Amino acid sequence: MPPLHNVQHTKIAIVGAGSVGVTTAYALLLAGLAAEIVLIDIDKNRALGEVMDMSHAAHYAQARVRVGEYEDCAGAAAVIITAGVNQKPGQTRLDLVKTNYALFQDVVPKVAHNAPDAILVVATNPVDVLTYAAYQLSGFPVERVIGSGTAMDTTRFRHELGKHFGVNPRNVHAVIIGEHGDSQLPVWSLASIVGMRLKDYCAQKGMEYNEADMEECSRRTKEAAYEIIQRKGKTNFGVASVLVSILEAIITDSDAIITVSRVGSYAGVDGVALSMPCKLNRRGAHQDVPLLLSGSEKEALRKSALSIKEVLSSM
Repeated sequence: MPPLHNVQHTKIAIVGAGSVGVTTAYALLLAGLAAEIVLIDIDKNRALGEVMDMSHAAHYAQARVRVGEYEDCAGAAAVIITAGVNQKPGQTRLDLVKTNYALFQDVVPKVAHNAPDAILVVATNPVDVLTYAAYQLSGFPVERVIGSGTAMDTTRFRHELGKHFGVNPRNVHAVIIGEHGDSQLPVWSLASIVGMRLKDYCAQKGMEYNEADMEECSRRTKEAAYEIIQRKGKTNFGVASVLVSILEAIITDSDAIITVSRVGSYAGVDGVALSMPCKLNRRGAHQDVPLLLSGSEKEALRKSALSIKEVLSSM
């Protein structure tokens, strides 16, 4: 495996020059996390235009950005897959499964053949289903196939809670687990602000803890992407920032804990990919961060896993 901690020798390949792929490439460029970024897309003319534009920023970032073929994935520390049909207003992420699974049947074996030691990072929706598909199609070990999962949902959730309680989201410790979609679940039993459970925080501040307000925060978190898509037709900035965080943890071997999707067994349901907090480093994603869920949360996680299992069974 390439020395991922050495940014001067790190190559990142991105398959898909759509809005998410290009925004991620630009964010990686500005973050200084790679010496070389390769953009791969069936529409080479568009990809070249994007690279030409980014190359002007690359002059200051001191990184090389170029258009490539699948063969150019060779030696990449990580390959990010963003290619696929975008979610349209009124669609759920699961509505995209057949079209994007067919695309993955073509893309993933090519990536795996040319970059057998890379870490795959999947961002295409439905991300949990396609993370499992990428795992099967690549033949990679589970820790080297990572879906962006509920990392974005967790960020949105902390934002909503921070706004409600009037604190910086960085001081909110709360996660969304399960499907990156309608069956996702907030882990209320472990949510805290500077080490205090939410009810305790309210008691200390003389605030009322209102279950309805908490459910509204959860609802806004779940529906945020749908609202953004309804208004602007796509989401790209948020997911790009999440992908950069995932890549940073991998490249710098930081052991950062992020809620990402990984193949495993969840609440008694085997053979699915769902999001749980995972430790990320140069070897991939590791599920050694157990959550002490309540009984109702375990059941909700099981239902989330079964909903994904049902989709996988129909493929």
